[in-house]
Amino acid sequence: MKDQYFGDINDYRKYGLLRSIIQVTKLRMLVAWMLTPDDGSTDGNFTLYLEQPSKWSKYDPQLFQGIRDILSNKQQRRVSLLENTGLLPETYYFSNRVPDSSPERNAWFSSLTAHSQECEFVFLDPDNGLEVKSTPYGRKYSSKFAYWREIEKLWSSGKSLLIYQHFIRENRINFIQRMMGELKNTTPSSLVEAFSTPHVVFLMALQPKHHNFHSEIVNSVQSNWKGQIQHWDLICPIG
Repeated sequence: MKDQYFGDINDYRKYGLLRSIIQVTKLRMLVAWMLTPDDGSTDGNFTLYLEQPSKWSKYDPQLFQGIRDILSNKQQRRVSLLENTGLLPETYYFSNRVPDSSPERNAWFSSLTAHSQECEFVFLDPDNGLEVKSTPYGRKYSSKFAYWREIEKLWSSGKSLLIYQHFIRENRINFIQRMMGELKNTTPSSLVEAFSTPHVVFLMALQPKHHNFHSEIVNSVQSNWKGQIQHWDLICPIG
């Protein structure tokens, strides 16, 4: 995640998904922004939706107005502006920037783990998503990814997980199913599903103790975000 993206249309959907999950589960959530430095690009400039309340506010009026109020103040865009609003109730935040080098990344993850101790659900928000072979752990730009070793440790500590994943140049249905299958293999006894928007898929793994929330989460998201967030079940686990 980069501060420059804060409040764009993709953020609106993302926070809407988180709010839908929180609303029905009441689980204590940790949002790990996985912040990396702004890059000066125009990414994140998709905020025209805020000028079309008749089209966009219906999905989550409180969230829509909250983001609109924040950005109307012309403050420098940064995720910390959301942290002070209460738009994500009972949510904790981990805002340390993600380093590239292995020793620093290990320390960063240890701090993340410590911050998650009081939480039951962790949302990871990397720039790109889960690791790729071309960017090994500890290499330049590895800060843009979450790594399977981190997923394994968070899962083993008893956390349910939601992970941001940008689409790549692969058939989207195949990609979603492949990524859900890999997540299933990494999180024993999990209930895995996904929620997609036009540019992003969010991969979710529920701990056995949270499986009972499955239907409520799906119904909440589909009710609130029909046409904007699509739900996916894992069809055929791999491995």
